[in-house]
Amino acid sequence: MLLYRLFIWLYPKAVWLLSFSNSKAKAWLKGRRKLFQKLAAAFHKNTAAVIWMHCSSLGEFEQGLPVLESLKQHYPSHRILVTFFSPSGYEVRKKHPAADHVFYLPMDSPSHAHRFLNIVQPVLAIFVKYEFWYYYLQETRQRNIPLLLASGIFREDQVFFRWYGGVHRRMLSFFSVLFVQNQESLQLLQTIGITGNAMLAGDTRFDRVMEIASEFEPVLPVEAFCGDFQTIVAGSTWTDDDEELDHFSNTHPDTRFLVAPHDISAERLDECLKLYRHSMLYSSYLLTYRTDPRPAGINTLIIDNMGMLSRLYRYATVCYVGGGFGDDGIHNILEPAVYGKPVLFGPVYDKYFEADELIEAGGAFSVENALELEAYLTELLTDTTRCKKAGRAAADYTRQKAGATGKILRWIQENRLLMI
Repeated sequence: MLLYRLFIWLYPKAVWLLSFSNSKAKAWLKGRRKLFQKLAAAFHKNTAAVIWMHCSSLGEFEQGLPVLESLKQHYPSHRILVTFFSPSGYEVRKKHPAADHVFYLPMDSPSHAHRFLNIVQPVLAIFVKYEFWYYYLQETRQRNIPLLLASGIFREDQVFFRWYGGVHRRMLSFFSVLFVQNQESLQLLQTIGITGNAMLAGDTRFDRVMEIASEFEPVLPVEAFCGDFQTIVAGSTWTDDDEELDHFSNTHPDTRFLVAPHDISAERLDECLKLYRHSMLYSSYLLTYRTDPRPAGINTLIIDNMGMLSRLYRYATVCYVGGGFGDDGIHNILEPAVYGKPVLFGPVYDKYFEADELIEAGGAFSVENALELEAYLTELLTDTTRCKKAGRAAADYTRQKAGATGKILRWIQENRLLMI
């Protein structure tokens, strides 16, 4: 417990030091200024029951969104509060229509947890995937507020399963139910005595990508740029990914490329423009595409906005998902898979069971280097039959895995956690 207390004491101080040179750290600090005053102002006249969902960042919000929207539909008289830990989630989704209120979560501490829950007074709390804050969880449990974990995923190398993980194991005991993604997670929890409050539900991300695909809206400038050309969409790329892909882009002028960097800072966008020699920014293309939909010498658009990537995958012949050449691993491969597109990614994907399963299903391929990446791209672009077969496998896999949201909602209803 001493180490955890030290961590939550040091973390804000480390962020403060980083804020002088890091925009995300600066946003993290700015967003928490007078936070309790803002919360009190938002809730001081509230008389409706509150459902609270906490997400670490944008990816966890997208993962929890199907549950949130389902609760909003079935319990319209309840108010919904979403909290974020990271600026990358808060800044993008702070005005999302599924939530009545969106705030940062104050840093974990006994006093903050007590004050936060006094203000908000939720009747149900849902944490998404792997966000665990001891004092918030403890205070929620002590107040007998139902506490759920949605789409939890556990691996044997996590702290819960180490000899020194006592504090984290205690956190798991605070939950009313841990809804986990796969059987492996359920079995791991059983090894540390977590049995009665763990249930296999699946991953709500499958429901989310199915929803996104069903609500697809065309991106007319992208349609104009891609036309009838074969198109490669590279999403959530980092420098290592772009360095593996740029040669193929630079040597295939008759193929269209849509590259969406994970980071759209000015420095990162400039790097992409240099790596992809026949490229321009999407924002620049928007200025002239009506009169010049296919600029001479340009085969690559660098996407310099957030929130459009999931729709871009719809225009792909083949998709590449970034992150697999870095330590943290790949980003969301389900977004392209749901459209029936073959998916390529780098070698680091051990934390993502869906990558193993999608490879086994024949809808995805992992590559070790640029040569292997180019070989797969060439084969899939030239062998139409193989490309379509891989795409069908990807779509079938995604559909078969949907349904986690319904399982969570049914449990909430059967246990009468929310009374209308």
